Parts: sequence; structure tokens; C-alpha cells
Amino acid sequence: MAATKLQAFWNHPAGPKTIHFWAPTFKWGISIANIADFAKPPEKISYPQQVAVACTGIIWSRYSLVITPKNWNLFSVNVAMAGTGLYQLSRKIRQDYLSDEKDAAPQLEA
Repeated sequence: MAATKLQAFWNHPAGPKTIHFWAPTFKWGISIANIADFAKPPEKISYPQQVAVACTGIIWSRYSLVITPKNWNLFSVNVAMAGTGLYQLSRKIRQDYLSDEKDAAPQLEA
């Protein structure tokens, strides 16, 4: 049974013999890097970069379910991209607009 499932996976139209498998597999590197950036302070997060990551994830998640055959590897990596991008954007927005802490510049007294 395991050999049959492995054979089916190997010969699938979006299996490892095609670019439809390898492109999303390497795209996981972007999501992993974004997860690693969770430890980064919010002031170092880039709005344009995270908007691009989130929008890419949302758009391609939908596309991956419309194409034939459905590419579940592409779907899962793009859900992860959308999730990590939206989370990073929420961290940046909370820090920039919702934070009670005001970074007052130190004033020199004469």
C-alpha cells in the first residue's frame, strides 16, 4: 500500500518530477524567513515587504485551488505566507499606531 501511494505521489501532475512541486517547495524559504523575523523588533519590519508577502499569499492561495490539478503544496505555502505577512503587519501597526509608549527625544537642559 505504501508503495502504491508513493508511486501515485511520484507520478502526480504536481509531483516531484515537475516544477509545480519544486517551486512551492522552495517558496517555503520565504515563509520560514518570515517566521524567523518574528524575533525582530517591530520597528525593523518593512510595510512594503510584508504587504507584498501577505498579498502574494492571499492571491496565490486562491489560484492554487482553481487550477487543475489542485496543488496543495502551493496552497499550503501561500496560506503560510499570508498568515506570516499579516501577523508581521499587525505587529508593525500595533507598534506604530496603537502603542501607548511615546519615544520622546531626550531634551538637553541648559
